[in-house]
This record gives sequence, C-alpha cells and structure tokens, in this order.
Amino acid sequence: MAGLQPGSPTPEDIVVHQKARVLEVAFSDGARFRIPFELMRVYSPSAEVRGHGPGQETLQTGKREVGVTGLAAVGNYAVQPSFSDGHDTGIFSWDYLYFLGAQQQQLWDDYAAKLAAAGVDRDAPMPEKGGHACGGHSH
Repeated sequence: MAGLQPGSPTPEDIVVHQKARVLEVAFSDGARFRIPFELMRVYSPSAEVRGHGPGQETLQTGKREVGVTGLAAVGNYAVQPSFSDGHDTGIFSWDYLYFLGAQQQQLWDDYAAKLAAAGVDRDAPMPEKGGHACGGHSH
C-alpha cells in the first residue's frame, strides 16, 4: 500500500452522506469532491477487486445501491470503509481518494467501457466466487 506522496493534499473534512450515497472530502488545497460509494466500491484498492497483478482484476457489478456502513481511520494516511455488501478490505489512502475525486468522469468512462467489453450490465449481480484460493485475504 503506497503511502502519501510528499506535499500531497490531506483531507480537512470527510462526511459520509448516506442518502446521497457519496463520501464528501474537503482537501487542504481547497479541492472538494463528492465521491459516489459505487465508484469507491468498483475501484476498491483491495486484492479482492484488483487481484494480485495486472489482468487479475475482478469487474464489479450490481454496486449502484451499495452503502457505506462504517468508516475507520487507518493511521493518519487513509480510511477503510465497510460497504453494505460486506466488502471491507479496501484501504483508501488520501492520495487515492483525491485521485478518485479528481478523475471521476474518466473512471466512470473506463468502467462503462469495461462493462461493455465484458458484455455485462452495471446492475447485473456479481457471479458466485469460485476458484480463488490465494489465502491472502478473507471474503
């Protein structure tokens, strides 16, 4: 897990908006982002989503209605959200939250392209897990 880059903006305020399903983050450089829970869940930095190397990513679907049920601080460099679908292994550094906020439109476009390439709908249920036995994380 990469830490903070020197001189990176740090959050001054983080608010979980349950009804709007967004995480609002105000950074020290004046930037303020409203990051949808779905975007955070789809781009979770966890091994469960990213895999253990290029090409091992698991395309996430059916996350439009996902909520955040908890948000734990990780040192003073990150937060670890608990999502309503049970996913809670992603650690979101300040740098990564800033990236998600600043690059939202490109990330949504990339996600739509990946869904189209895979021939799946954004709201399709996730397929049953099977065959992944790295033992490096729990599901």
